[in-house]
Amino acid sequence: MAMGKPTNFTYMGRTFSDLSVEGGDDSSAFSDCNSDRSGEFPTASSQSRRLLIACAGDNSDDLIRQLVSDLHSCSIEDQKQAAMEIRLLAKNKAENRLKIAKAGAVRPLISLLSSSDPQLQEYGVTAILNLSLCDENKELIASSGAIKPLVRALRMGSPTAKENAACALLRLSQVEENKLAIGRSGAIPLLVSLLESGGFRGKKDASTALYSLCSVRENKVRAVHAGVMKPLVELMADLESNMVDKSAYVLSVLVTVAEARTALVDEGGVPVLVEIIEVGSQRQKEIAVAVLLQICEDSLAYRTMVAREGAIPPLVALSQSGTNRAKQKAETLIELLRQPRSGNAAARASDVSA
Repeated sequence: MAMGKPTNFTYMGRTFSDLSVEGGDDSSAFSDCNSDRSGEFPTASSQSRRLLIACAGDNSDDLIRQLVSDLHSCSIEDQKQAAMEIRLLAKNKAENRLKIAKAGAVRPLISLLSSSDPQLQEYGVTAILNLSLCDENKELIASSGAIKPLVRALRMGSPTAKENAACALLRLSQVEENKLAIGRSGAIPLLVSLLESGGFRGKKDASTALYSLCSVRENKVRAVHAGVMKPLVELMADLESNMVDKSAYVLSVLVTVAEARTALVDEGGVPVLVEIIEVGSQRQKEIAVAVLLQICEDSLAYRTMVAREGAIPPLVALSQSGTNRAKQKAETLIELLRQPRSGNAAARASDVSA
Protein backbone atom coordinates (compact mmCIF):
# COMPACT_ATOMS: atom_id res chain seq x y z
CA MET A 1 0.00 0.00 0.00
CA ALA A 2 1.25 3.44 -0.83
CA MET A 3 1.99 5.81 1.97
CA GLY A 4 0.74 9.34 1.35
CA LYS A 5 2.86 12.49 1.42
CA PRO A 6 1.98 16.01 0.27
CA THR A 7 3.36 16.86 -3.13
CA ASN A 8 5.95 19.48 -4.00
CA PHE A 9 4.85 22.98 -4.96
CA THR A 10 5.47 24.76 -8.26
CA TYR A 11 5.52 28.52 -8.58
CA MET A 12 5.99 30.33 -11.92
CA GLY A 13 7.39 27.15 -13.48
CA ARG A 14 9.85 26.53 -10.64
CA THR A 15 9.48 23.57 -8.28
CA PHE A 16 10.27 23.86 -4.59
CA SER A 17 10.89 20.74 -2.55
CA ASP A 18 7.88 20.74 -0.23
CA LEU A 19 7.99 23.16 2.72
CA SER A 20 10.78 21.71 4.81
CA VAL A 21 13.28 23.91 6.58
CA GLU A 22 16.98 23.41 5.98
CA GLY A 23 18.35 20.93 8.46
CA GLY A 24 14.88 19.56 9.22
CA ASP A 25 11.60 18.47 7.74
CA ASP A 26 7.89 18.89 8.23
CA SER A 27 7.60 15.59 10.10
CA SER A 28 9.23 17.17 13.14
CA ALA A 29 6.23 19.45 13.48
CA PHE A 30 3.99 16.38 13.69
CA SER A 31 6.18 13.98 15.65
CA ASP A 32 4.11 13.53 18.82
CA CYS A 33 0.95 11.73 17.66
CA ASN A 34 2.26 8.25 18.42
CA SER A 35 1.03 5.79 21.04
CA ASP A 36 -1.52 7.05 23.52
CA ARG A 37 -0.26 9.56 26.05
CA SER A 38 -3.04 9.09 28.58
CA GLY A 39 -2.26 8.04 32.12
CA GLU A 40 -1.82 4.37 32.91
CA PHE A 41 -5.10 2.70 33.73
CA PRO A 42 -5.38 1.46 37.33
CA THR A 43 -4.95 -2.30 37.68
CA ALA A 44 -4.92 -4.69 40.60
CA SER A 45 -1.41 -5.65 41.62
CA SER A 46 -1.72 -9.29 40.45
CA GLN A 47 -2.95 -8.17 37.04
CA SER A 48 -0.19 -5.60 36.74
CA ARG A 49 2.36 -8.24 37.66
CA ARG A 50 1.29 -10.71 34.97
CA LEU A 51 1.25 -7.92 32.40
CA LEU A 52 4.75 -6.80 33.30
CA ILE A 53 6.00 -10.40 33.14
CA ALA A 54 4.43 -10.83 29.71
CA CYS A 55 5.91 -7.58 28.46
CA ALA A 56 9.37 -8.43 29.76
CA GLY A 57 9.45 -12.04 28.57
CA ASP A 58 8.88 -13.91 25.35
CA ASN A 59 5.81 -15.81 26.53
CA SER A 60 3.11 -13.24 25.89
CA ASP A 61 1.25 -15.45 23.39
CA ASP A 62 -0.83 -17.29 25.99
CA LEU A 63 -1.80 -14.05 27.71
CA ILE A 64 -2.74 -12.44 24.39
CA ARG A 65 -4.98 -15.38 23.46
CA GLN A 66 -6.71 -15.17 26.83
CA LEU A 67 -7.22 -11.43 26.51
CA VAL A 68 -8.71 -11.78 23.03
CA SER A 69 -11.08 -14.38 24.43
CA ASP A 70 -12.04 -12.01 27.25
CA LEU A 71 -12.97 -9.33 24.70
CA HIS A 72 -15.93 -11.57 23.78
CA SER A 73 -17.07 -11.85 27.42
CA CYS A 74 -20.60 -10.92 28.43
CA SER A 75 -19.11 -8.97 31.33
CA ILE A 76 -18.30 -5.34 30.61
CA GLU A 77 -15.72 -5.37 33.38
CA ASP A 78 -13.93 -8.34 31.79
CA GLN A 79 -14.00 -6.56 28.44
CA LYS A 80 -12.59 -3.39 30.00
CA GLN A 81 -9.79 -5.31 31.68
CA ALA A 82 -8.91 -7.16 28.47
CA ALA A 83 -8.96 -4.00 26.34
CA MET A 84 -6.86 -2.16 28.91
CA GLU A 85 -4.22 -4.89 29.03
CA ILE A 86 -4.14 -5.20 25.24
CA ARG A 87 -3.66 -1.45 25.06
CA LEU A 88 -0.69 -1.64 27.42
CA LEU A 89 0.86 -4.65 25.70
CA ALA A 90 0.62 -2.85 22.35
CA LYS A 91 2.00 0.36 23.79
CA ASN A 92 5.01 -1.07 25.59
CA LYS A 93 6.30 -3.72 23.18
CA ALA A 94 6.26 -3.15 19.43
CA GLU A 95 6.30 -6.82 18.44
CA ASN A 96 3.16 -7.43 20.50
CA ARG A 97 1.17 -5.21 18.10
CA LEU A 98 1.44 -7.76 15.30
CA LYS A 99 0.90 -10.70 17.68
CA ILE A 100 -2.28 -9.14 19.06
CA ALA A 101 -3.68 -8.46 15.60
CA LYS A 102 -2.85 -11.98 14.38
CA ALA A 103 -4.58 -13.39 17.48
CA GLY A 104 -7.86 -11.90 16.26
CA ALA A 105 -8.18 -8.86 18.54
CA VAL A 106 -9.00 -6.26 15.89
CA ARG A 107 -12.67 -7.05 15.20
CA PRO A 108 -13.75 -7.42 18.85
CA LEU A 109 -11.88 -4.22 19.71
CA ILE A 110 -13.69 -2.41 16.90
CA SER A 111 -16.99 -3.59 18.34
CA LEU A 112 -16.09 -1.83 21.59
CA LEU A 113 -15.90 1.51 19.77
CA SER A 114 -19.70 1.52 19.57
CA SER A 115 -20.17 0.74 23.26
CA SER A 116 -22.50 2.95 25.26
CA ASP A 117 -20.04 2.66 28.16
CA PRO A 118 -17.68 5.66 27.72
CA GLN A 119 -14.75 3.99 29.46
CA LEU A 120 -15.04 0.79 27.46
CA GLN A 121 -15.21 2.81 24.25
CA GLU A 122 -12.14 4.79 25.31
CA TYR A 123 -10.18 1.63 26.05
CA GLY A 124 -11.15 0.19 22.68
CA VAL A 125 -10.15 3.35 20.80
CA THR A 126 -6.81 3.50 22.59
CA ALA A 127 -6.04 -0.16 21.92
CA ILE A 128 -6.84 0.33 18.20
CA LEU A 129 -4.57 3.38 18.15
CA ASN A 130 -1.66 1.43 19.60
CA LEU A 131 -2.19 -1.48 17.20
CA SER A 132 -2.26 0.97 14.27
CA LEU A 133 1.32 1.98 15.01
CA CYS A 134 2.34 -1.25 13.28
CA ASP A 135 2.31 -0.68 9.52
CA GLU A 136 1.29 -4.27 8.88
CA ASN A 137 -1.89 -3.72 10.94
CA LYS A 138 -3.18 -0.60 9.18
CA GLU A 139 -4.81 -2.40 6.25
CA LEU A 140 -6.36 -5.03 8.53
CA ILE A 141 -7.80 -2.40 10.88
CA ALA A 142 -9.31 -0.40 8.03
CA SER A 143 -10.65 -3.43 6.13
CA SER A 144 -12.20 -4.75 9.36
CA GLY A 145 -14.46 -1.69 9.46
CA ALA A 146 -12.72 0.56 11.99
CA ILE A 147 -13.07 3.88 10.19
CA LYS A 148 -16.75 4.62 10.82
CA PRO A 149 -16.65 3.54 14.50
CA LEU A 150 -13.56 5.70 15.03
CA VAL A 151 -15.41 8.63 13.49
CA ARG A 152 -18.31 7.92 15.84
CA ALA A 153 -15.90 8.01 18.79
CA LEU A 154 -14.50 11.27 17.43
CA ARG A 155 -18.03 12.66 17.49
CA MET A 156 -19.40 11.29 20.75
CA GLY A 157 -16.52 9.95 22.85
CA SER A 158 -14.79 11.29 25.94
CA PRO A 159 -12.09 13.93 25.38
CA THR A 160 -9.41 11.22 25.53
CA ALA A 161 -11.38 8.98 23.16
CA LYS A 162 -11.72 11.86 20.68
CA GLU A 163 -8.00 12.62 20.79
CA ASN A 164 -6.99 8.97 20.39
CA ALA A 165 -9.56 8.48 17.63
CA ALA A 166 -8.00 11.41 15.76
CA CYS A 167 -4.57 9.81 16.16
CA ALA A 168 -5.84 6.41 15.01
CA LEU A 169 -7.43 7.97 11.93
CA LEU A 170 -4.13 9.72 11.24
CA ARG A 171 -2.31 6.38 11.35
CA LEU A 172 -4.83 4.76 9.02
CA SER A 173 -4.61 7.75 6.66
CA GLN A 174 -0.92 7.00 6.14
CA VAL A 175 -2.16 4.32 3.76
CA GLU A 176 -3.10 6.35 0.70
CA GLU A 177 -6.17 4.27 -0.11
CA ASN A 178 -7.73 5.11 3.27
CA LYS A 179 -7.66 8.90 2.88
CA LEU A 180 -10.82 9.19 0.79
CA ALA A 181 -12.69 6.62 2.90
CA ILE A 182 -11.90 8.60 6.06
CA GLY A 183 -12.90 11.88 4.42
CA ARG A 184 -16.16 10.43 3.13
CA SER A 185 -16.99 8.99 6.56
CA GLY A 186 -17.53 12.47 8.03
CA ALA A 187 -14.24 12.73 9.92
CA ILE A 188 -13.07 16.08 8.60
CA PRO A 189 -15.75 18.38 10.09
CA LEU A 190 -15.20 16.63 13.44
CA LEU A 191 -11.45 17.16 13.21
CA VAL A 192 -12.06 20.82 12.40
CA SER A 193 -14.28 21.05 15.48
CA LEU A 194 -11.55 19.43 17.61
CA LEU A 195 -9.01 21.87 16.17
CA GLU A 196 -11.25 24.77 17.09
CA SER A 197 -12.53 23.79 20.51
CA GLY A 198 -10.36 20.95 21.81
CA GLY A 199 -7.65 21.20 24.42
CA PHE A 200 -4.03 21.67 23.44
CA ARG A 201 -3.47 17.97 22.80
CA GLY A 202 -6.73 17.74 20.86
CA LYS A 203 -5.72 20.66 18.64
CA LYS A 204 -2.36 19.04 17.93
CA ASP A 205 -3.93 15.68 17.11
CA ALA A 206 -6.57 17.27 14.88
CA SER A 207 -4.04 19.36 12.95
CA THR A 208 -1.79 16.34 12.43
CA ALA A 209 -4.68 14.23 11.09
CA LEU A 210 -5.88 17.06 8.84
CA TYR A 211 -2.38 17.54 7.44
CA SER A 212 -2.28 13.90 6.37
CA LEU A 213 -5.85 13.69 5.08
CA CYS A 214 -5.69 16.93 3.12
CA SER A 215 -3.00 15.72 0.77
CA VAL A 216 -6.07 14.57 -1.23
CA ARG A 217 -7.90 17.33 -3.11
CA GLU A 218 -11.37 16.09 -2.18
CA ASN A 219 -10.50 16.34 1.50
CA LYS A 220 -9.02 19.82 1.10
CA VAL A 221 -12.36 21.04 -0.20
CA ARG A 222 -14.19 19.26 2.63
CA ALA A 223 -11.97 20.92 5.20
CA VAL A 224 -12.51 24.38 3.72
CA HIS A 225 -16.28 23.87 3.61
CA ALA A 226 -16.14 22.67 7.24
CA GLY A 227 -14.65 26.04 8.25
CA VAL A 228 -11.05 25.00 8.88
CA MET A 229 -9.58 28.32 7.81
CA LYS A 230 -10.89 30.31 10.77
CA PRO A 231 -9.17 28.22 13.51
CA LEU A 232 -6.02 27.87 11.40
CA VAL A 233 -5.67 31.64 11.02
CA GLU A 234 -6.46 32.23 14.70
CA LEU A 235 -3.84 29.68 15.81
CA MET A 236 -1.22 31.14 13.47
CA ALA A 237 -1.97 34.62 14.77
CA ASP A 238 -1.18 33.51 18.32
CA LEU A 239 2.59 33.15 18.24
CA GLU A 240 2.55 31.87 21.84
CA SER A 241 0.10 29.06 21.06
CA ASN A 242 2.75 26.46 20.13
CA MET A 243 0.44 25.72 17.20
CA VAL A 244 1.86 28.09 14.59
CA ASP A 245 3.98 25.48 12.81
CA LYS A 246 1.28 22.80 12.72
CA SER A 247 -1.41 25.23 11.57
CA ALA A 248 0.85 26.69 8.89
CA TYR A 249 1.69 23.25 7.54
CA VAL A 250 -2.00 22.35 7.31
CA LEU A 251 -2.60 25.65 5.53
CA SER A 252 0.25 24.90 3.12
CA VAL A 253 -1.45 21.74 1.84
CA LEU A 254 -4.85 23.43 1.60
CA VAL A 255 -3.94 26.49 -0.47
CA THR A 256 -3.33 24.43 -3.59
CA VAL A 257 -7.13 24.66 -4.12
CA ALA A 258 -8.87 27.92 -5.01
CA GLU A 259 -11.52 27.54 -2.30
CA ALA A 260 -8.83 27.56 0.38
CA ARG A 261 -7.10 30.63 -1.02
CA THR A 262 -10.37 32.53 -1.03
CA ALA A 263 -11.19 31.40 2.52
CA LEU A 264 -7.72 32.35 3.73
CA VAL A 265 -8.12 35.90 2.46
CA ASP A 266 -11.69 36.16 3.77
CA GLU A 267 -10.57 35.09 7.26
CA GLY A 268 -7.84 37.74 7.41
CA GLY A 269 -4.95 35.38 6.81
CA VAL A 270 -2.79 37.70 4.70
CA PRO A 271 -1.74 40.10 7.49
CA VAL A 272 -1.12 37.11 9.77
CA LEU A 273 1.24 35.56 7.23
CA VAL A 274 3.04 38.86 6.70
CA GLU A 275 3.54 39.17 10.46
CA ILE A 276 4.97 35.65 10.59
CA ILE A 277 7.50 36.60 7.91
CA GLU A 278 8.49 39.55 10.11
CA VAL A 279 8.73 37.89 13.52
CA GLY A 280 8.33 34.12 13.14
CA SER A 281 10.93 31.38 13.40
CA GLN A 282 12.92 30.35 10.32
CA ARG A 283 10.58 27.41 9.75
CA GLN A 284 7.50 29.61 10.14
CA LYS A 285 8.86 32.28 7.81
CA GLU A 286 9.56 29.71 5.13
CA ILE A 287 6.08 28.23 5.29
CA ALA A 288 4.46 31.69 5.31
CA VAL A 289 6.35 32.89 2.25
CA ALA A 290 5.50 29.66 0.41
CA VAL A 291 1.79 30.11 1.17
CA LEU A 292 1.82 33.77 0.07
CA LEU A 293 3.61 32.74 -3.10
CA GLN A 294 0.91 30.17 -3.78
CA ILE A 295 -1.98 32.60 -3.37
CA CYS A 296 -0.30 35.39 -5.34
CA GLU A 297 0.79 33.38 -8.36
CA ASP A 298 -2.44 33.67 -10.33
CA SER A 299 -4.17 36.62 -8.66
CA LEU A 300 -3.35 40.26 -9.27
CA ALA A 301 -5.85 41.23 -6.55
CA TYR A 302 -4.06 39.10 -3.97
CA ARG A 303 -0.67 40.43 -5.01
CA THR A 304 -1.92 43.97 -4.48
CA MET A 305 -3.36 43.00 -1.10
CA VAL A 306 -0.11 41.37 0.04
CA ALA A 307 1.94 44.37 -1.09
CA ARG A 308 -0.40 46.77 0.72
CA GLU A 309 0.04 44.76 3.92
CA GLY A 310 3.69 45.79 3.87
CA ALA A 311 5.09 42.43 2.84
CA ILE A 312 7.97 43.65 0.69
CA PRO A 313 10.34 44.98 3.44
CA PRO A 314 10.25 41.75 5.52
CA LEU A 315 10.53 39.73 2.31
CA VAL A 316 13.64 41.68 1.34
CA ALA A 317 15.09 40.96 4.80
CA LEU A 318 14.23 37.28 4.43
CA SER A 319 15.83 37.15 0.98
CA GLN A 320 19.06 38.36 2.57
CA SER A 321 19.13 36.45 5.86
CA GLY A 322 16.93 33.38 5.54
CA THR A 323 17.80 29.82 4.63
CA ASN A 324 18.58 29.11 0.99
CA ARG A 325 15.05 27.88 0.38
CA ALA A 326 13.52 30.87 2.15
CA LYS A 327 15.71 33.25 0.16
CA GLN A 328 14.65 31.65 -3.11
CA LYS A 329 10.97 31.83 -2.26
CA ALA A 330 11.22 35.39 -0.96
CA GLU A 331 13.03 36.56 -4.10
CA THR A 332 10.41 34.94 -6.32
CA LEU A 333 7.57 36.53 -4.36
CA ILE A 334 9.21 39.98 -4.38
CA GLU A 335 9.54 39.76 -8.15
CA LEU A 336 5.91 38.71 -8.42
CA LEU A 337 4.67 41.55 -6.17
CA ARG A 338 6.55 44.14 -8.19
CA GLN A 339 5.17 43.00 -11.54
CA PRO A 340 1.78 44.78 -11.38
CA ARG A 341 3.37 48.13 -10.49
CA SER A 342 5.96 47.77 -13.26
CA GLY A 343 3.23 46.87 -15.72
CA ASN A 344 1.11 49.92 -14.77
CA ALA A 345 4.10 52.21 -15.09
CA ALA A 346 4.89 50.88 -18.55
CA ALA A 347 1.29 51.39 -19.61
CA ARG A 348 1.31 55.00 -18.41
CA ALA A 349 4.58 55.67 -20.27
CA SER A 350 3.07 54.22 -23.46
CA ASP A 351 0.03 56.49 -23.12
CA VAL A 352 2.21 59.60 -22.74
CA SER A 353 4.40 58.79 -25.76
CA ALA A 354 1.30 58.23 -27.88
